[in-house]
Amino acid sequence: MNRRTLLASLTALPCAARAADYPDHAVKIIVAFAPGGGTDIITRILAPELTAALGQSVIIENRAGAASTVGTDAVAKSPPDGYTLLASDSTFLINPGLFGSRLPYDTLRDFTGVTMMASAPVVLLAHPSVPFNDMPGLIAYAKAHPGRLNYGSGGNGAGTHLAGELLKQVAGIDLTHVPYRGTAPALNDLLAGNVQLLFGGISSGRVHVESGALKALALTGARRNGAMPTVPTFDELGLVGVNAESWWGLYAPAGSPPAALARFSAEVAKAMRKPAVAQRLADLGYDPVGNTPTEHTAQLRAMVATWVEVIAKAGVKPD
Repeated sequence: MNRRTLLASLTALPCAARAADYPDHAVKIIVAFAPGGGTDIITRILAPELTAALGQSVIIENRAGAASTVGTDAVAKSPPDGYTLLASDSTFLINPGLFGSRLPYDTLRDFTGVTMMASAPVVLLAHPSVPFNDMPGLIAYAKAHPGRLNYGSGGNGAGTHLAGELLKQVAGIDLTHVPYRGTAPALNDLLAGNVQLLFGGISSGRVHVESGALKALALTGARRNGAMPTVPTFDELGLVGVNAESWWGLYAPAGSPPAALARFSAEVAKAMRKPAVAQRLADLGYDPVGNTPTEHTAQLRAMVATWVEVIAKAGVKPD
């Protein structure tokens, strides 16, 4: 054995030992957003289950700011030992295309996937005043009146903005984008009729659809969602490629012990299969996932590449 191989073997021994005993102290999950959002809700639903299964506390720390990059950067610079993880939504996957080299970390170089916790479709909502009730009607109207329909979003580069850009590209229509500082004020303006369309979450939009205050035209995703079973998917309607569903994942610093990440991922999957947890997430419009680190790392790389292409094609710039 040469000197380099020997040194590599000796260096790997402590990591292997730590992975075998993992976890032997508390695991911290940094949520890159303020309390109360989707990432925070899902992580807090799972944390007690993981604490019980792992025999160590799973602590949640919210570090919001700068389009999630504050919390994300903190994890990127943490020791790669499996004890500091990142919880984030699709913003983590979109930011490389939006900010490029201005990010204080390199998403593909500095992170590895642990597991996708959940996914959820995005629903296209419309104000009742629009002269159509379905996607064929919207497309026909948009083609007859280019640029007249406007859609709100949570801001330039937000997932709700990019969903609209994907629809424009797939359907070959012209819609006018109206960015807001968050989805909540955009939804309020949709309800007031100040914008006509909005891509939003089921959890926030369903109550207004059920009351008749809004129309639901279509959902992203491969299948219909149990929370809005009568709403068709874009795929069903022949608009394949409007793939803007939201993802919520766990990530670790690159170089973290694979065995530790596999253990954590496996416990997330077990928690997701518990009927009470699955039902609680389903009631909020989330689809539980819980896949392996290898699978989620592949998803991470594929989705970053997809959003880089979409953002470049649409010429999207951050606020």
